[in-house]
Amino acid sequence: MGCSQSKIENEEAVSRCKDRKAFMKSAVSARNAFAAAHISYAMSLKNAGAALSDFAQGEVVNPLSLSSAPVGPTPGGVGPTIGELPSQAPPLPPAVRDLPPPPPPIPDMPPPLQRATSMPERDNKGGSVGGRMETTPSSSNVGTTNNVVGPPPSLPPHDDRGSRTPPPPPPEVNNQTWDYFFNTEDMPGGSLRDDDDMRGEYDRTVYHQRAMRSSGAPATVTTTVPPSIEMVEEMVMPIFSDLDDCFLKASESAHLVSKMLEATRLHYHSNFADNRGHIDHSARVMRVITWNRSFRGLPNAEEFKDDFDSEENETHATVLDKLLAWEKKLYDEVKAGEFMKFDYQRKVALLNKQKKRGANPESLEKTKAAVSHLHTRYIVDMQSMDSTVSEISRLRDEQLYPKLVELVDGMATMWEAMQVHHQNQVKIASNLRLIDISQSTKETTNQHHERTFQLWAIVQEWHTSFEKMVNHQKEYIKALNSWLKLNLIPIESNLKEKVSSPPRPQNPPIQVLLLAWHDHLDKLPDEHAKSAIHNFAALLDTIVQQQEEEMRSRAKVEESRRDLDKKQRHYNKWLSEYMQKKIPNDDADPASIGDEFVHKDELMVEKEFVVENAKKKLEEDTESYERLCTQVREKSLASLKTRLPELFRTLSEFALSASDMYSNLKSLTHSSQSRKQKETTNA
Repeated sequence: MGCSQSKIENEEAVSRCKDRKAFMKSAVSARNAFAAAHISYAMSLKNAGAALSDFAQGEVVNPLSLSSAPVGPTPGGVGPTIGELPSQAPPLPPAVRDLPPPPPPIPDMPPPLQRATSMPERDNKGGSVGGRMETTPSSSNVGTTNNVVGPPPSLPPHDDRGSRTPPPPPPEVNNQTWDYFFNTEDMPGGSLRDDDDMRGEYDRTVYHQRAMRSSGAPATVTTTVPPSIEMVEEMVMPIFSDLDDCFLKASESAHLVSKMLEATRLHYHSNFADNRGHIDHSARVMRVITWNRSFRGLPNAEEFKDDFDSEENETHATVLDKLLAWEKKLYDEVKAGEFMKFDYQRKVALLNKQKKRGANPESLEKTKAAVSHLHTRYIVDMQSMDSTVSEISRLRDEQLYPKLVELVDGMATMWEAMQVHHQNQVKIASNLRLIDISQSTKETTNQHHERTFQLWAIVQEWHTSFEKMVNHQKEYIKALNSWLKLNLIPIESNLKEKVSSPPRPQNPPIQVLLLAWHDHLDKLPDEHAKSAIHNFAALLDTIVQQQEEEMRSRAKVEESRRDLDKKQRHYNKWLSEYMQKKIPNDDADPASIGDEFVHKDELMVEKEFVVENAKKKLEEDTESYERLCTQVREKSLASLKTRLPELFRTLSEFALSASDMYSNLKSLTHSSQSRKQKETTNA
C-alpha cells in the first residue's frame, strides 16, 4: 500500500490538485495579511498626522509660554540657577552673568492641542494608552477581534548612542476626547482652506513681521513670549494643522477598502483547530455547505439555510474560504479516484490472466463482477468530481471575480482621493519656506524630545505598513494567478470511456484581470515611496540623536553650575572667616600677624583661582550648549522645510500611479463585462 500511495501522489492529476489546494491556501493567507497591512497603513497615516502636529508645536512654541511658574533649581541640585549666585559672592564676569537660565521644568499639564493630544502613556512593556494614536492587529491574527483600536506600536529600544528612556507621561485624555478620535464612522475630516487664501495669509503675516522689525516696535510687558516667537507659532501651527487634516482625510479614504477586505472580521474559531493548533476554517465551510444541501428538496428547507450558503451574504474572505474548501474536496476525490483506477486496472489484468490460463467459469464470473463493480463506482465518483469542478468554476466566475472587480473599483477611488490629499500636502508644506525660523524656540524640552522620538517610531511603523501593504497585495495576486493557471487545465481520466470534467471557457474574465493586475503591480514605483518614508524616518532619527546630545550638554551645564555653586559657597564661607580674623587682637604680635596674612593672601589667590576655573568651565559648557541648541533647531526646522514637500510629492506621485493602474484595471473589467453581455445577447 505504501508503494501504491507514493505512486498515486506522483500522478499528474493528483499532484496538480495538490498544488491547486496549496496555491488557494496561500491566497487565503495573503489576503488576510493584505487586509491587516491595509488597515495598518490607514492608521499609520492618521497617527503620522497627529505626531507631526505635536512635534511641530514643540519646535515653535516657547517653553516659557507653557507655564508662568518661576524657574526653580534643577531637581537633585542645590543653590540658585546660573547667574543667581549668593549676594555676598564676588560678581561674576559679564560673560557668565549674562548667560540665559536653564530650560524650565516640564509643566504638569501640557497645553491643549487643536486636534488631539497624541502623546500616549507608555508602560514598561512598550504599550501605551491615551491620545489619538491607533494600531492594528498583525496579519497572523487578523480578524480575531472586532476592535481595531489598540496601543500604538511599541517603541524600539535605543542603542548605545544615548539613552532614550521616556520622561514621565502627560495626563490621560478624558473619555470624551478618546471616544471622539476613535469613532471611525463619523469622524470629521477637518476643512482645508483654499491654497491661494492660505498663501495670501502667510504672505501678509510675513509682511507684518518684517514691518514690525523695520519699525523697531517694542515688545509688550504683558506677555512672557516675545512677539517674534508668537508670530512664528501663529504662522507654523496652521500649516501643520492643515497637514494633519490631509492625513486624516487620506486615512478615511481607505476605510471602504478596509471594509471590503474585512480586516476586523471574526474569521476563525478555535473549535476547528487541529491537534497542532492550526485552524482549518474551510472544514467548517464544507461541513455547513453539505449540511445545507442535504435539506434541499425537503418541505420548509429555507428554515435550515445557513448564512454560509447565502450568496447575498458572501464576502471576499468567505468566497476564498469556500474555494479552499472545494479545492480540498477535489483533491481528496481525485486522489480516491486514482486509487480506484489502480484497483480497476489490477482487476482487469487479473481477468485477462485468468482468461489466458483458462480459469474455471465461476472464477471468471467473479472477477468480471468485481471489474464491473469498480468501473461503476469509478464512473459515479468521477461524476461527483465533475460536480466539484463545476462548483469551483461557478464560485470563481460568479463570486470571486465580482469581488475582485469590486476591490479594483474601491482601490481606484481610494488612491485617487489619496493623490488629491497628498498633492494638497505638497502645496501646504511648501509654505514653510516663507517662514523665518530664526526666532523659534531654542531649547529642547524633555517632552519635545519624547514627541520627536514618538514621531520617529510612528514614521517607522508607517514605512513598515506601506511595505507590507504592497508586498502582501503582490503575494495575493500572484497566488491567485498560480492557482488559476492550474484551474484552467481539465482533469481527465485514463479509462477507455474517457470520463472527464465538463468543458470550460478557456479565457474567463478573471484570467484577463489577474494577469493585468499582476503585470501592473510590478511596474508600480513603490520603491520610491518606500525610500521617501524611510529617508524621513532617518532624518528624524538624526534629530533625535542631536536632541540627546543637546540634552547631555544641558546636563553638563547643570553639573558645572552646581560645581560652581558649591565652590562659590565654600569660598564665601572661607572668605567670611578670613575677614573676621583679619582684624587683629590687642595682644597679638604685629610681626606674626603680618606673616600670617601674607600666607592667607596666597591661599586666597589659590581659592579664587579654583572659583574662576569653575566659572570659566561653566561659560564654556554654556556656549557649547547654546551652539548645540542652534544646530538642533536649524537641523529640525530647516530640514522639514525641504524634506516634507519632497516626501509628500513622492507619495502623491505613487498615489497617482496607483490610481492610474486601478483605473486601467477598472476599464478592463468593464470592457469584459460589456463583451460578455453582448455575447449573451447574441446567443
